[in-house]
Amino acid sequence: MKILAFETSCDDTSASIVQDGRKVLSSCVASQISEHTLYGGVVPEIASRRHCESIKKVCKEVFKRACVNIEDIDAVSATYAPGLIGSLLVGLNFAKGICLSKRLPLIPVHHLRGHVASLYISNIDLSPPFLCMIVSGGHTHIVDVRNYTEMQVLARTRDDAAGETFDKVARCLGLPYPGGMYIDKISYKGNPCAYENIPRPEVEGSKYDFSFSGIKTFVINTINNAKNRGQEINIEDMAASVRFAIVDYMVSKFIMIAKELGYKKLAICGGVSANTLFRDTMKKECKKLEFKFFMPKLEYCGDNAAMIGSQGYYEYINGNISNLDINAFSSKDISLR
Repeated sequence: MKILAFETSCDDTSASIVQDGRKVLSSCVASQISEHTLYGGVVPEIASRRHCESIKKVCKEVFKRACVNIEDIDAVSATYAPGLIGSLLVGLNFAKGICLSKRLPLIPVHHLRGHVASLYISNIDLSPPFLCMIVSGGHTHIVDVRNYTEMQVLARTRDDAAGETFDKVARCLGLPYPGGMYIDKISYKGNPCAYENIPRPEVEGSKYDFSFSGIKTFVINTINNAKNRGQEINIEDMAASVRFAIVDYMVSKFIMIAKELGYKKLAICGGVSANTLFRDTMKKECKKLEFKFFMPKLEYCGDNAAMIGSQGYYEYINGNISNLDINAFSSKDISLR
């Protein structure tokens, strides 16, 4: 079964053709980073306009790369939630148009379920159940993946997401957008123990949940205090310390939850799963505990349509097909279809 997929939840316009949920025949991503860098973050209005300009191009490109025709496509999937509403509507409505003209079924896909599916196209032998940590600019979730279409959130951030925290800290340090990538790069030049008192807060009433806002506040206060004293902050040391603190916080909590719930098969996905320290630390911890560990290939960590096509296959198998009147949603729980 060949599925044509679209992902436009934020600032990347992506199309892909995926076969049987596991084989990526082609994938194309049109990035907007260079433009949004000028503003230090994603501007929703600009993002949706650029999606309108790029979506036809990426669609034509994936057919060219896969050497298939529209007649070979069995269904169309598109991200419908969560994300920037203007951006989501571009991809979803483009998919609707194809479904209407070619009489193909439409498969709406939850963006975070798509990130989980990035693991399937990267690890051919992986199958549920497993415990998954989804970490991106807008989300930090620990999810019980019971089967391909049944998932339950066990823990989440109560404020900033991990990726969002990286970006905000990077801005405080004068680093370009997207900040997480630059923090990861310069951290190797710094001392991760230079600022040992970076908080790893516990959330009152929920030992599983995260809170990252204190890390951002710590950096802001440290920088301001240094300026008031006429001192300079070592950017590499601060970047290395923040990266170590965030990764240590995420990994220690993830491992704790896995132990308490009896999971021995763990996975990470989402944009922050490209962080080298996060990947390496999870590998080491899981090896030490004799846990099975899975992560996406680097090209599938960020937003991409291949993961939407993969999850679309499993949603289709489970009968999750939509009418063409379905709307997009800026927020939606991963457990809801």
